[in-house]
Amino acid sequence: AVARAAREPAKLITLEYRGGAKAAKPVVLVGKGVTFDTGGISIKPAANMDEMKYDMSGAGSVLGTLAACAALKLPLNVVGVIPATENMPGGNAVKPGDIVTSLSGQTIEILNTDAEGRLILCDALTYSERFKPEVVIDIATLTGACVVALGKHPSGVLSNDDPLTEALHAAGEESGDRVWRLPLWDEYQEQLKSNFADMSNVGGREAGTITAACFLWRFTKKIRWAHLDIAGTAYRTGSNKGSTGRPVPLLTQYLINSCE
Repeated sequence: AVARAAREPAKLITLEYRGGAKAAKPVVLVGKGVTFDTGGISIKPAANMDEMKYDMSGAGSVLGTLAACAALKLPLNVVGVIPATENMPGGNAVKPGDIVTSLSGQTIEILNTDAEGRLILCDALTYSERFKPEVVIDIATLTGACVVALGKHPSGVLSNDDPLTEALHAAGEESGDRVWRLPLWDEYQEQLKSNFADMSNVGGREAGTITAACFLWRFTKKIRWAHLDIAGTAYRTGSNKGSTGRPVPLLTQYLINSCE
């Protein structure tokens, strides 16, 4: 749905690093790959829209981490899954009020086309189940609300698995690429209710980072999962604009620690 108005077709990219035993369950990294995000019909303001080329930072971090695994010859299996698309306006674009059916079969009412990242991530998370993963970590420049909440220092982490969250926190402290946990309480799920579908794709102004993760959680009930919101850490704005490379150090350290 997100790619409907884009000239370039959407792609689902998968990469596999096999450094461990054949039977060992892989770590699956899912990276948001929106190569340019105008917001679609819910179009963004013109100011700083050029920085929306960084909306593929989650995908870039997956590629960087897989390259690090290969360079370090880590003895484990890692799979990268990257849903890649542009989010463009146009006569064929998805519209607010449209209802789409996800790969999982759950229906979604699209209230804001600029909340597109979660629409491509949810199908990628469902797709990742076929790898029978040990854990799944998704990485995305998902919400401006995360920048408001945490600034540019830690990435936000939300998860359905406490040991996984603790391992990511420890890797962040060790690498200097830190994370901070936000809650995934059931009360926040109420904000995603839809009159016409199983859920809406936005939950209103309050707790935007959390409700985005609550949306993704609905597609992770069969897996151990963590979500990294890197909207504040993946790139810098203004006169120093450019990518930071985060959270490649965090993810690489997590994988190194997983080998021990």
